Amino acid sequence: MNRHSVDICVCTFRRAYLAETLASIARLDARDIAIRVVISDNDHTPSARALVESVAAGFPFPITYLHSPAANISIARNACLDAATADFIAFVDDDEVVSPLWLQHLLAKATETGAGVVLGPVRAVYSPSAPRWLTEGDFHSTLPVQVGGTIRTGYTCNVLMRWQMPLSAQRFDLSLGKSGGEDTDFFYRYSDAGGAIAFAPEAWIDEPVPTNRAAMNWLLSRRLRSGQTHGARLRAKTRFAIPAACIAAAKAAACLGMAVVSAYSPIGWRKNLLRGVLHLGVIGGLYGAAQPALYGQQRPS
Repeated sequence: MNRHSVDICVCTFRRAYLAETLASIARLDARDIAIRVVISDNDHTPSARALVESVAAGFPFPITYLHSPAANISIARNACLDAATADFIAFVDDDEVVSPLWLQHLLAKATETGAGVVLGPVRAVYSPSAPRWLTEGDFHSTLPVQVGGTIRTGYTCNVLMRWQMPLSAQRFDLSLGKSGGEDTDFFYRYSDAGGAIAFAPEAWIDEPVPTNRAAMNWLLSRRLRSGQTHGARLRAKTRFAIPAACIAAAKAAACLGMAVVSAYSPIGWRKNLLRGVLHLGVIGGLYGAAQPALYGQQRPS
């Protein structure tokens, strides 16, 4: 493999688990890779600076700390893009642990396919106290969605981007920086312009699921927001919202009906309900419903 340079970007907001994320990055297999780590602190005050500076002293790769206030994830992500100098940019979240060969697999897939964006899987790690329906249904793991064999959008919790035009001209939408969906929008714009997105199934990352996320109300709020993001995209692409809303309403009704029919299954009814709420969110997005602010709130470490 030819030598590549990669800026690994981690956006953070009041999360002490960042230390675990950095520890896993320190264990990466870095053969033939020049790595720099960029930490973008999105708090109002530079609350992560002390942690980053303490870790940087003995870290195997250079670390750049950015204070990029405040409480808007798009600001933090764009600060990373503005600071990037490498051939590739990788994004991981501040509550994740990367596998030792994570970056090798992403780069190998980028070389193999020539794709400008490569996604990896995120495996949810549930606590022993998590409900059985949650662990068996695995509602939190993240994989790309393929439509007709093509990946049309992506996420920033496990991604490698080839940092060159036209992708390097893009930035994350500030209006989505508190609600989320800014990454979905970012990668849709990339694929709409003809960009290719590939998937590296071996490039896995682990993400522990905290107690506050191990519940249906959290899953419902996230699925509703995802639907709103998709609906807003449809609104921008069509002059007539009614036909799209009718299709979404029919899908929502079918899914909610299936939730009733599958009431015997603790996993089945929940998955159908979540699909129904997703389509309801699409209707809201089509008509400009305000998305809830999910980012920038006080969170557990």
